[in-house]
Amino acid sequence: MEVKARLRFARISPRKARLVADLVRGKRSEEALNILSFTKKASAKILIKLLKSAIANATQKKTIDIDRLYVKQIMVDQGPTMKRFQPRALGRATTIRKRTSHINITLDER
Repeated sequence: MEVKARLRFARISPRKARLVADLVRGKRSEEALNILSFTKKASAKILIKLLKSAIANATQKKTIDIDRLYVKQIMVDQGPTMKRFQPRALGRATTIRKRTSHINITLDER
C-alpha cells in the first residue's frame, strides 16, 4: 500500500533538488534517511523532513509495516518563479529568478 507526502513551493531550485533526490530513489527508508543526513546540500534537509513526514503518514495506517518501506517514487517539479530586479549600471536592471519546487514522494512496502 502506497503512502504519499507532498511539499509545494519549496524555496530551492528544482535542478539542485533533483541532484539529491536521485541519491535516494529506490532505497529503503532507513537507508535513505542515512544518506540524506550525511549529504551536504541544502535540499537534503528539505527532503529529510519530507521523508519523515511520509513515514509518519505510514504510521497512521495500521496495515503498513514501517520496516519494509522503500522510496518508490520521488519527483521534483518546477513551481512558480518569483522575479526580482537588481539595479545595474547606466540605469539598467537585471532579472533575478528565485525558483521554487514541488516535491512529491511515494513510499511503498516490499
